[in-house]
This record gives sequence, structure tokens and C-alpha cells, in this order.
Amino acid sequence: MKLGRRTALKVGAGAAMFAPAIVKAQSAMKLDLATVWPDGNYHTKNAKKFAEEVGKATNGGVVITVHSGGSLGYKGPEQLNAVRDGLVPMADILNIQQVGDAPLLGIEGVPFLVSNADELKVLQKYARPEFDKIATKFNQTILYTVPWPTQYIHCNVKTDTVDGLKGLKIRVPDRQAGDMINLLGMSAVQIPWGETVPALASGAVVGVSTSSVSGVDGKFWEFLKVFYKTNHVWSSQIVTINNDTWKKISPANQKAITDLAAKLQPEFWQVSIDADQASAKRMIEGGMTMIEVPPAMLADMRKRTVSLEKAFIDRAGPVSADIIAKYKKELGRS
Repeated sequence: MKLGRRTALKVGAGAAMFAPAIVKAQSAMKLDLATVWPDGNYHTKNAKKFAEEVGKATNGGVVITVHSGGSLGYKGPEQLNAVRDGLVPMADILNIQQVGDAPLLGIEGVPFLVSNADELKVLQKYARPEFDKIATKFNQTILYTVPWPTQYIHCNVKTDTVDGLKGLKIRVPDRQAGDMINLLGMSAVQIPWGETVPALASGAVVGVSTSSVSGVDGKFWEFLKVFYKTNHVWSSQIVTINNDTWKKISPANQKAITDLAAKLQPEFWQVSIDADQASAKRMIEGGMTMIEVPPAMLADMRKRTVSLEKAFIDRAGPVSADIIAKYKKELGRS
């Protein structure tokens, strides 16, 4: 059957009406986001919520799939470079594990510099612009950051003095925590999270320096009896995107994603605080005892590790000294 010119034009117009939907489906950008944390961890839950909301905010133009538990094969310390090199377009990166490549990212891990989440917000106010510069240097953009909550020392020894912990082999996530543990008379073993539970099971370590959230992830009650609320260091997960990938996203969708990240970040911080309380309760239910560190013991810990702030500044350079000075000035510290 032959079509008249007018009929053919109508058919063509009708097909054109459907073309945008077809183009949109073909141009949707699918991105993988790597994280070493398991599905039950709040950082992974946050990342999945972010991914879901990005899909909505971009009307399906950007689709993020979160790969948990290190399933893409990248260990925590490898992720900054993996995103830089485009091996994975996005990752949830632990800042303190990247200090070999970018020492300043360890500023939150200076022992006893930060006491609570409110103080961390002040520190990040001065540190974040420098973090952004580091991200740019490593060919990526920071979308949002979320802290790990209160830190503990998990082990099997109950004591009210620092010397009572002497000689214990303790897993640490980074160099600074390791330096602190060693100065306190224990023996630090730096290993990534994925190797921590096997190390406990084999006896390679007899304790762990980490959060209560990770304690639940690792079911520490199956190995350990107590956890000390030392709150000795802080750290944050940083969700980044490779800049070559970022440039391929339309300006409108870039704005939608950055606006969404800014909106969700405070909510994610509250999730962190709530997760600490819930996780500490779960470990107690599992049979562990939480110990509030006696003031004299905590003062001794601070005294023995006071040199680590200067050591960090020597590694990270003058910009770190400037950040810490501004931070302390705002808090009214000398």
C-alpha cells in the first residue's frame, strides 16, 4: 500500500514523538560504585540510597550500581587510584587509608585532635577545600563525605591503665593509628578491613582499633570480650567520581547530583551517630563489655601520643598546620 505525502508526514511526525524516549534510554549513563563495606554497613546503605535518589533526580539519566564487600576486587587503600585511573568510575573511599598518596587526607586521624562529630564539622570546614584540591589532582570530584563514629579498642584484656594493654597485637587501618598504638605500648598491625576477621580468627591479631559499626560487621563478640571507648581518631568515607566520567554527564544532571549530595550529607552524618549507638548495643548483646576509659588512663593516652600531631604536620606540610591552627582557634584551644 502506497502512502500519500500527507499520510507519510503524519507517520514521520508520530515516530518523532517517540524518538526522545528512545534516545534517552540509549544515553542513560550506567556507573559502578565500589565499596569494601558489606550490605549491612550504614555507609553501604547510604551509598545505595544516594544511588536511588540520583536515578530519580536525573530522571534515569544516571544509573549508579553499588558493589559492596569489595566485590569489584579493589581493597580500601587502592580505591583513590582506581578511580583516578578510571578502573572504576565511582568509589566510597576511606580517607585515612590514602595517606601514602595524599598525606593531608589523614588529618582527621591525628590522635585525640577531634573529640566529637561537632568538632569534626569544624575541622572539615577548613580541610574540605584542600580535600577537593587533592581529589582534582587525582582526577576526581568529591560528592559527599560521611564520618565513622566513635572509635574503640576491642580486645580481651580488661584494665584501668595503659600499661595493662602492653604488648597486645592490635589491627589498625592506617599508619597514624598504628603509630598511636605503638606509643601506647601495644603492637600495631596495619591491614585492610577485608583481612581483619581472618586475622582475628587465626590469632595474627588479638585486638582491633575501629568503630562499633565495624565491630558488628565482624561479629567481634565471637573473638573478643571488651571494647574501650577511647574515641582516639576520626575518619570519613569520601564518595568520589572520576572526572572524565563526570564531564560526560550533562550540566543539568551534574547540578542535580551535587544538590542531592549536599542535601543528603547531613542526613548521612546523623545515620553515623545513630549507627554507633545501635552497634555498641548490639556488641553488648553479643556478650562484650563496653568500658568507659577512666580519666587518668585517657590522660595518659593523650600524653603519650602528643608528639603525633607534629609528626603529621611534618608529613602533610604547612597547609595542615594552617588547618589545625584555624580549627583550634575556632574551638578556643591553644
